[in-house]
Amino acid sequence: MTNTLKVLGISGSLRQDSYNTAALRVARDNAPSNIHIEFADLSQIPLYDQDQRDQSVPTAVTKFTKQIRAADALLFATPEYNYSMSGVLKNAIDWASREQPQPFAGKPAAIMSASMSLLGGVRAQYDLRRAMVFLDMHCLNKPEVMIASAQDRFDAEGRLTDETTREFITKLVTALGDWTRRLQAGEQR
Repeated sequence: MTNTLKVLGISGSLRQDSYNTAALRVARDNAPSNIHIEFADLSQIPLYDQDQRDQSVPTAVTKFTKQIRAADALLFATPEYNYSMSGVLKNAIDWASREQPQPFAGKPAAIMSASMSLLGGVRAQYDLRRAMVFLDMHCLNKPEVMIASAQDRFDAEGRLTDETTREFITKLVTALGDWTRRLQAGEQR
């Protein structure tokens, strides 16, 4: 297939020097030529409030939901906060999941995480995977990318310095493309 896949990169971190956002940049810059990765901006999404939603869905949520719908696949990069995914990511998912039709349903997705811990965000990935089950996303199981001791793998400008990590991220993006095309082919039968 020569069609270019549109992948939405979603970082669960708002930090300017986020290792997870830096990992998404590595994914974008090393993606195969038939995969285009654009980024979602979660910074303007307010805390979820059903009363606010009932009155008017915030513009940032509408934009995020449109990006999800327009994407062929999703690539999440989440930090681990208190043994789980970040509140920023969970909040954005909660907002978007209330839209109808639910935009995550049937979407191919992959997860990576970067953390200063030795586990690399594995528990955050576990919780995100559980949410994906409920949201009916099709999460790629392997390869897994958990960037442990992220502070030692990125330089002060946020550039990845570890080639093994770059290879893992590239394999993940390539596998997400293959997975997405397999799922798309199944839909056409």
